[in-house]
Amino acid sequence: MSVADIAGLVAALAFVALVVFLAVPLLKLGSVLEEARAAVRRLTDHTLPAIDEAVETVRAANGQLAKVDTVTTSAARASEDLSALTTLLTATVGGPLIKVSAASYAARQAVARLRGR
Repeated sequence: MSVADIAGLVAALAFVALVVFLAVPLLKLGSVLEEARAAVRRLTDHTLPAIDEAVETVRAANGQLAKVDTVTTSAARASEDLSALTTLLTATVGGPLIKVSAASYAARQAVARLRGR
């Protein structure tokens, strides 16, 4: 064996050692990536049912809000009707009631003056 053959053999062994040295971190990186993939899969498996449940909750809330909207619309109509009834009652009874009250007051004042003489 010549010096060149020995140098070539040493270079080849150094290259193999370098490949092995670099292969270990690459294998570890591969296992880390596999763990990350498994973690993402587990997270997805647990998150999707929660999202589906949230969607159902929002749908139910929208249904309840539609019912509340119906109730508030009815209450607003009832309030408008009551306001109109109050206005009608005031216009119908209020005017004559004020006149009767004024006449009663005038009659009391007249009777008081007649008694006062």
